[in-house]
Amino acid sequence: MPGSQDFAADPRNARALISLNGRHVARDEATVSVFDGGFVVGDGVWEGLRLHQGKLLFLQQHLDRLYWGLDKIRLKLGLDRAALTTELQRLLEANDMQDGVHIRLMVTRGKKSAPNQDPRNAVGPPTVVIVAEYKQPDPGLATRGLSLHTASIRCSPTDMFDMRLNSHSRLNLIMALLEAIDAGADEALMLDPHGYVSSCNATNFFWVRNGEVITSSGEYCFHGVTRGNVIRLCQEHDIPLRQGNFVLDDARAAEEAFVTGTFGGLTPVREIDGRRLPAALPGPVTQKLRRLYEALKDGRAAI
Repeated sequence: MPGSQDFAADPRNARALISLNGRHVARDEATVSVFDGGFVVGDGVWEGLRLHQGKLLFLQQHLDRLYWGLDKIRLKLGLDRAALTTELQRLLEANDMQDGVHIRLMVTRGKKSAPNQDPRNAVGPPTVVIVAEYKQPDPGLATRGLSLHTASIRCSPTDMFDMRLNSHSRLNLIMALLEAIDAGADEALMLDPHGYVSSCNATNFFWVRNGEVITSSGEYCFHGVTRGNVIRLCQEHDIPLRQGNFVLDDARAAEEAFVTGTFGGLTPVREIDGRRLPAALPGPVTQKLRRLYEALKDGRAAI
């Protein structure tokens, strides 16, 4: 069963060039050292971006998050925002890409003198990889929706592992997803350390009751760019919104629900832990927010 990251294969991607430390190389030539810190211990951060109608959506918000993450792990990129934006545009132009493109921008600590976790053993500049691919979300998900299963793996507090970091290490999230897959679901719903609803394994989670949009406090979940945009859309369009700490039964009693992410935008949820949500997909509030988000992407609304 597909998750929110599901996409159809596009033959154009086989010919798309990849940016590897500023060089444009073919897909099968885009390799890094086995001593790279990202390969050895997941030492690095990344961003996912969308190219829509010739525009990199919400670019400054994504760069804010990237440079914040780099600062948190004390990794000097060696490129300022303008130079990094130029690298993104150079790759898109080399591939003649204009629309329907998902970009994965990855930065690791680079090659190390030995396979260990000590960042002082980095021997050169960071590794910077940009992968741009033609990827469109599965359109059928808008009416089919996702099935969520609550995993035993919890979201972690900042003093253990900061969930706001787009770290290359995703094993805790993969383990949560594996639990969901074993339960026959598409994605994992994750709780925070206190047992309150927090996030999904790859997306942020919202639900709706009595016309009110509800989501976590944000303390233990991804610092999602799309999540932030949805919250602001609610505030600007007088859609009731409540953020806070909510027990799982509150979410299970939802009339409708959806998840958010850069790739899929707003993806409806059809069931939580085997309970089918009553609203037809997409639900009325989800549908309204999807329209507002599409208008925002097209420049027909302002944040």
